[in-house]
Amino acid sequence: MPNFPPVDEQLAYIKKGAAEIIRESDLRQRLEKSYKTGKPLRVKAGFDPTAPDLHLGHTVLIRKLKHFQDMGHTVIFLIGDFTGMIGDPTGRQVTRPPLTREEIDRNAETYKAQVFKILDPQKTLVEFNSRWFSKLTIEDFIRLVAKFTVSQMLEREDFHKRFQEEKPIAMHELLYPVCQGYDSVALEADVELGGTDQKFNLLMGRVLQKDYGQLPQIVLTTPLIEGTDGVQKMSKSYGNYIGITEPPQEIYGKVMSISDELMWRYYEVLTDVSGTEIEQMKKDAATGKQHPMALKKALARRIVQDFHSSEAATAAEENWSKQFQRDEVPEDVETQTVQIDSVKASEEIQGVGLRPVIRVDKLVVQAGLAASTTEAQRKRKEGAVRINDKAFEAHMVILDSQELVLRVGKRIKRIKFV
Repeated sequence: MPNFPPVDEQLAYIKKGAAEIIRESDLRQRLEKSYKTGKPLRVKAGFDPTAPDLHLGHTVLIRKLKHFQDMGHTVIFLIGDFTGMIGDPTGRQVTRPPLTREEIDRNAETYKAQVFKILDPQKTLVEFNSRWFSKLTIEDFIRLVAKFTVSQMLEREDFHKRFQEEKPIAMHELLYPVCQGYDSVALEADVELGGTDQKFNLLMGRVLQKDYGQLPQIVLTTPLIEGTDGVQKMSKSYGNYIGITEPPQEIYGKVMSISDELMWRYYEVLTDVSGTEIEQMKKDAATGKQHPMALKKALARRIVQDFHSSEAATAAEENWSKQFQRDEVPEDVETQTVQIDSVKASEEIQGVGLRPVIRVDKLVVQAGLAASTTEAQRKRKEGAVRINDKAFEAHMVILDSQELVLRVGKRIKRIKFV
């Protein structure tokens, strides 16, 4: 029999970083019943394997599953191999192309490998919703969808918007919320988790469970976190994401690049640190007892360690400190080859003995540290360009050797001329 913590302790841990709970009073009642009977709650979250890799934004939900798991409850990691063939229409302005079975199976295996960096594989139930949907006859499916009207589906914000804009809504997309709701019936879920954008789908589970004679599940939504820019939600399309399969140094550096304000948000939704501890850290930072830089380093270490190892986190921190705090060149700095003719000055102004003169702005662009010479020029004038650890604001540099270390802001490369 599980040894559950006191209900108030469970509730405080579960609520940390949650956006909304429908309804919190019902959740308390079920936790109290679970505590008395020793029967864990069944907590479900579904993931359609529509992409092969995850970023930190996806892990907000997975970490909340872990919090239930930490409290002794049964966590169900549901892979939507059936619904993945429909394609979740949430937030979509156009119909999502259905995935093939091969793509779904391949992505599902990748998902499992990634989520078990957070969840305990020994305590996690992995389900595939094709297990019950493959058994439904066409008659069963008609009876299921007959429980809802088209007008109910159009209450969903993204469907309503597309309808008003006269953009097509495919028939199979209207089935998606119904299928997600039926997942909760099939699994007899006590709690379902999802992002705030999933609220409509999550509530469908409550409706269907009641219709099937089950207690309606509690719905807990998690926030969509901002990416490293602190403005847009974390997304690959915005280029502000932190991938959980990225190298340790890349993850560490990206976390260190976020603002101090966003740091607290990341502590809340991307770590297991309690709300009480986070509030204490905020007070310590405000009073000067702890420096925000030290707290951000601790956050970066935690995140790297979650997806790699403590050794990798230590090495990433050491390399970051070399690069940005002690002005040393990290051992694993990337080396890039640059054709000297592509950055060399014209013959009229070159002749300084036998040493070529390099155009700095062109070099920065060739090194991939700026998108254009205009951007490179701006960075140079701002003092963000350093060559061999010296700030360099002039537009040309005399080349003394075939190699140099080029630093632009927080990015650094070793340049080898050929």
